[in-house]
Amino acid sequence: MTDLLDRLRDVVGDDHVLTAADDVAAYVVDWTGVHAGAALAVVRPGSTDEVAAVVAACHEAGAPVVPQGGNTGLVAGGVPDASGSQVVLSLGRMRTVRDVDPVAGTITVDAGVVLADVQAAAERAGRLFPMSLGSEGSCTIGGNLATNAGGTAVLRYGMTRELVLGLEVVLPDGRVWDGLRGLRKDNTGYDLTQLFIGSEGTLGVIAGAVLRLFPATPRHATAWVAVPGVAAAVALLGLAQERAGAHLSTFEIANRQALDLVLAHLPGASDPLAEPSDWYVLVELAGTATDDGLDDSLEAILGDAVEADLATDAAVASSPVRRSALWALREGISEAQKVEGATLKQDVTLPIARLADWVDEIGPRVAGVLPGVRPVTYGHVGDGNLHYNLSAPASSPASTDGRGGDADLRAAAADLSTAIYDSVAAANGSISAEHGLGRAKAAAAASYKSEVEVDLMRAVKRALDPDGLMNPGALLPPP
Repeated sequence: MTDLLDRLRDVVGDDHVLTAADDVAAYVVDWTGVHAGAALAVVRPGSTDEVAAVVAACHEAGAPVVPQGGNTGLVAGGVPDASGSQVVLSLGRMRTVRDVDPVAGTITVDAGVVLADVQAAAERAGRLFPMSLGSEGSCTIGGNLATNAGGTAVLRYGMTRELVLGLEVVLPDGRVWDGLRGLRKDNTGYDLTQLFIGSEGTLGVIAGAVLRLFPATPRHATAWVAVPGVAAAVALLGLAQERAGAHLSTFEIANRQALDLVLAHLPGASDPLAEPSDWYVLVELAGTATDDGLDDSLEAILGDAVEADLATDAAVASSPVRRSALWALREGISEAQKVEGATLKQDVTLPIARLADWVDEIGPRVAGVLPGVRPVTYGHVGDGNLHYNLSAPASSPASTDGRGGDADLRAAAADLSTAIYDSVAAANGSISAEHGLGRAKAAAAASYKSEVEVDLMRAVKRALDPDGLMNPGALLPPP
């Protein structure tokens, strides 16, 4: 592959073709630290033309390509396999905000622009880009699009695919499809934009995007609410939707185990309520500068919830600082669990009406696989998405190999995952809500789909990538 590496250096420059072990180390392992591989090289193009030339060169050489954004994924979708034959295509240098049109409500960006920078550019124009994730300071728009990311604003604004008007995509042979049209209406054929969103780099490389902007929402009313259980949280969601309507922007849930981890590992975190509860929800109403009465609306909702036994207590944010503190309790869960030790990440969706029954049912099932396992449960009640993560038993005795509870969790991971996936499938849910499938969940997802659905997906893959060089093994298992 020496000739390929030389050609890649000609395209992007010597400094942006990385092959030394120390230089590629950060690109070949994902955020969890569990999924790691080896790369022929890491290539860092600086423009769409350079992406196209790199992909064309790899296509001619028969070298597989693994597109990578901010490398914040959790399912091995943006890291290479262990073969050492794959080229990691990092888009981290492509960070240009190409255009902001506040009147049309659009922003056009390179795929490597960090999500927080898109939010900031929209804010400077007096607009809102509503996607919000815990990793927004490092994840990139290209990765968000490739995985159809979710986040805390899905309840009001929808998934990533609902925030996109057009794309620029480098195809597997190096050709460029310019679909950067910021049109709300275009009935001229197949919706190719939606085809590439959520494809996890298996059909092409997203190089740029036209995204939707919304009116800014500078006014907020926020509360951390103790609820008796998941059923009460679902009922409270219905009450909040009825009373607040479109102003309801966030409705997050977390169990006590999740909060305890944040209190233990997040500096400065404190419990906002005097008495512990098994479950909590974070509720937020958001409005424009002319929207008055949000605080009164939230207070009325909480008052009715207490009277209806849907809530037992609540802490309402009285200032922006207090609001940030409440949000930190929710956003700090993933990092706190990582500090705690080994984690089995699960990202599932259930019909909202079945959330409570599913949580009640799955707890004993996972405990039967690994006694004492700790479910760290949080997520987005408004769209039925739970992050049902598992931590090792808190006081697990050392396992037979002397490595302790984390080793027990890893040893039981496959059986725990199967128990969760079977239960989700029986409830007509999905084993991946917003994280994608990557290579970690590709085979499992295919096993729960119908033969017709898998055949259709494979047909699309063959049509666009007949040589199977784009992120092989991700999204779909090998035939």
